[in-house]
Amino acid sequence: MNQTENKMRSQVLIDALPYIQRYYNKIVVVKYGGNAMTNTELKNAVMSDIVLLSLVGIKVVLVHGGGPEINDMLSKVGIKSRFINGLRYTDAETAEIVQMVLSGKLNKELVSLLTQHKGKALGLCGIDGQMIIAHKMETDADLGYVGEIDRINTEPISDALEKGYIPVIATAACDENGQLYNINADTAAARIAAALDAEKLILMTDIAGLLRDKDDDSTLITSVNVSEVPFMKRQGIISGGMLPKIDCCVEAVRRGVKRTCIIDGRVHHSILIELLSSQGIGTQFI
Repeated sequence: MNQTENKMRSQVLIDALPYIQRYYNKIVVVKYGGNAMTNTELKNAVMSDIVLLSLVGIKVVLVHGGGPEINDMLSKVGIKSRFINGLRYTDAETAEIVQMVLSGKLNKELVSLLTQHKGKALGLCGIDGQMIIAHKMETDADLGYVGEIDRINTEPISDALEKGYIPVIATAACDENGQLYNINADTAAARIAAALDAEKLILMTDIAGLLRDKDDDSTLITSVNVSEVPFMKRQGIISGGMLPKIDCCVEAVRRGVKRTCIIDGRVHHSILIELLSSQGIGTQFI
């Protein structure tokens, strides 16, 4: 390795130092989903990023979805996936499958992967310790057993963080009577971030961020003031599956999360680029 290469490598580490200091001992909530969960190479990059951040003293909370895996399992048992305004219609049978896939198979796979990357992880779901208490979401269209969050009990998460674990949270929830509900993972991540007084919420997606033209990555909007969101909805810039994601970012900011962003989970090490560089990646909400 020549002197120029050594200098470049050392400069990368020096440039990261102020950002490590900014987030040291602070909580960062990462909502993990999309292709980054199904592509093996991307999955390993995400796990190594999270372990690295944890080892330098940043408290990472990983909240995961699992849409593709849920779709696959529903298809195997002959149930067609339905979405209304970006949210999964969830009947009683679908709710059980969501819980099985998220809280069982996927959650434990992620814990195992983090452990393989020399991290210290603990799998949890919203039912554990009554972490996420919810009620049936009331909308114009009946979504079935889709829940709306009443409150977050942060004690199980805080206990895990204090003992040095990376909490890995599946977003199944229940009400006071034990009725199971499916909670949108973006929504859960936003509420968990707010309840933990997190320094940052990162939502990983399968697009570059919020785009003016959904088919053109060059139209990426790098920063959005939450007051602009209603106008952007009327213009159609925010629509479809982006609606719940943007609403989550807005709610997180209004509930006190310091920084919120949507990043492209298809980019290798996108979490590190967002947290430990001056330019970041994706769309920031302020």
